[in-house]
Amino acid sequence: MKTHTFIILAAILCLVSCKKEAKKGKDVTAEAVSQISKELSNSERHHEWVDLKREKGTFKAFVVYPESNVATDAVIVIHENRGLNDWARSFADKLAGKGYLVIAPDMISNTVEGIEKTTDFADSDKAREAIYALSPDEVTADLNAAFEYIKKDPASTGKVSVVGFCWGGSQSFRYATNNPAINKAFVFYGTAPEDKNALESINAPVYGFYGGNDNRVNATIPDTKTAMQEFGKTYEPVIYNGAGHAFMRRGAETDTDEANKKAHDEAWERLLKLLK
Repeated sequence: MKTHTFIILAAILCLVSCKKEAKKGKDVTAEAVSQISKELSNSERHHEWVDLKREKGTFKAFVVYPESNVATDAVIVIHENRGLNDWARSFADKLAGKGYLVIAPDMISNTVEGIEKTTDFADSDKAREAIYALSPDEVTADLNAAFEYIKKDPASTGKVSVVGFCWGGSQSFRYATNNPAINKAFVFYGTAPEDKNALESINAPVYGFYGGNDNRVNATIPDTKTAMQEFGKTYEPVIYNGAGHAFMRRGAETDTDEANKKAHDEAWERLLKLLK
């Protein structure tokens, strides 16, 4: 009887403990999201939502202006497969804080009826569904619209680079094959186009940023490097040991592990150095 009672009490205690741990995990995530939103709200830089034209209607893009009295180089930021969430916008804001004019197009804006921005989707799964429903031509057309807008902005020098993460990293690489006027392309844990012949049309240098624990993406690097060399193109990949996929987003979180934090910081410094 005593043994039976002990087992029941132990099960209850375990259940309570598990619930506390789950709640703690949710609180940490909510805290991270809240902190990013707070940083965006408190930013001293000018933020602006603009409507850009596409073949059918318009889509939203987030623009951040640096605190500068002279024209600056511009950067297009292409978000992950989660869409243009607060983290992507905060990255755009921080990049503008380093002196760049930044535009972050919401690639799934107005692609689903009733959904004007990524934040209007019920959850990130719905956002992913919308992203993977996009055709390459649609993505290129919208990136062209963002490119033309930011290039012609009076605050721009006319030099435009592109930075992308995850899905956006692959799109950054692919867009460099479609727009010969891109100044530099930065690919964070994204893959090159499968058709390596497309790489021949690239004019811009391509810089890769990869996590050591990201075998799916990293397995594509050797073939990409070989093809870029054959075409006489600049491709400089760097692998950050111990870091995983999405280390720029994960490394910016307060509860991240040491490897992702180290990769985040080193990649950020490398990006700023290369942009100059």
